[in-house]
Amino acid sequence: MRLPLLPCIVLAALAAGCASTAPGGPSAIAEMQPTKGNVTAGTVTFMQRGDKVLVSGTVTGLKPNQEHGFHIHENGDCSSGDGMSTGGHFNPMGKPHGHHGSSERHAGDLPALIADGAGKAVFSIEMDLITVSDGPASVVGRGMIVHVQPDDYKTQPTGNAGARSACAVIRRI
Repeated sequence: MRLPLLPCIVLAALAAGCASTAPGGPSAIAEMQPTKGNVTAGTVTFMQRGDKVLVSGTVTGLKPNQEHGFHIHENGDCSSGDGMSTGGHFNPMGKPHGHHGSSERHAGDLPALIADGAGKAVFSIEMDLITVSDGPASVVGRGMIVHVQPDDYKTQPTGNAGARSACAVIRRI
């Protein structure tokens, strides 16, 4: 029995809509805690979507109306109190530090957080070069850092983003 064309189109559209809202691949979370002497905190989620990762969240306690460097770091270790135990930027491909829109950058180079007048940043960005899946580009078990200053996207290897105001270990959920 053949269905009329219109119901088939409607069913195909509904199926496509369901597919686009279905959960993606693996997910991870970073629960940002202030480093010693700071108040910056928040939550960052990572959701694998094909060959990209959606990085989204909210961070509070930032300098109002300022940009703040935001990076995935090599080590999932916040034990030092100042965030330095996370080491350098996550860089499995051995690239120089650079702007998040460039192909020549660390995998951990993310766009700056931009705080509103209350010191809050809400963001949702799609990133390549990282995964939540297992493998050398996986962010799971890495450190997540919010810096006090903006990233200049030039200074090697850090972007001159200053002290670390919040730290987290990225863990799979």
